Amino acid sequence: MMKQRLGANIRALATGLALVAGVGPALAQQTDAEKEIEKYRAMINDPMANPGYLSVDRGEVLWTQKRGAKNVGLETCDLGEGPGKIEGAFAKLPRYFKDADRVMDLEQRLLHCMKTIQELDTADVVRRRFGGPNYTSDMQDLVAYIANKSNGMKYQPQLSHPKEQEMLAAGEALFNRRAGVMDFSCNTCHGESGKRIRLQGLPDFAKPGKDARETMGSWPTYRVSQSQTRTMQHRLWDCYRQMRHPVPEYGSDGITALTVYMVKMAEGGEITVPSIKR
Repeated sequence: MMKQRLGANIRALATGLALVAGVGPALAQQTDAEKEIEKYRAMINDPMANPGYLSVDRGEVLWTQKRGAKNVGLETCDLGEGPGKIEGAFAKLPRYFKDADRVMDLEQRLLHCMKTIQELDTADVVRRRFGGPNYTSDMQDLVAYIANKSNGMKYQPQLSHPKEQEMLAAGEALFNRRAGVMDFSCNTCHGESGKRIRLQGLPDFAKPGKDARETMGSWPTYRVSQSQTRTMQHRLWDCYRQMRHPVPEYGSDGITALTVYMVKMAEGGEITVPSIKR
């Protein structure tokens, strides 16, 4: 009996050593791959070679373009810093707006201004909310232009109003809420450091820190794989799609609440946009 137990222990030890020996090269390959990905990111992270700046230029034109029944531009749109003031506005969004009695992110606020200031039928803007192979998105271009005016500034979450505090609580609840056919939540992928999908590292949004600051500070971004400038609205929409949840309505309060939570986790993070990603 003792010989059998000894033999079993030796076999178990041998199996364990074999597994460790196999894991070593795998970890080394993973580390090498990560280094190569960082080299690739450094190569493409050049503002002079970033097509996202074409969106910034188009957004600048759209900001002043006369449209809608009133045939006016958006220069009097108040993004929180006063009518027409866009420098630093993105760094304090989402926030509460008294005229709408709502907490809004940038895209919600722009839709509001289009309707109230320009009296623009926004159906086409919403239809093209995410650019495709044959068309650009006014909203993505406007967000790129306005967000770029906060470059070098740090995220300053606005949480003094009770409705802003309610949105933060709702956003945290949504981040942790499991649902859908896969029983996933945002926390499933982004609830701790060191997680990844294949070679793609997943930022940790369960607590304030470097991951959240660097991630939020880099959106909107130009996605090389999609040949489009993408906003956080698109990123969250795509996350829900990949989790097999019902996709959220564009400009929904739920997405804004989740953004409030993520900005809180990213407090103090520097904004550098549009960035460029794979």
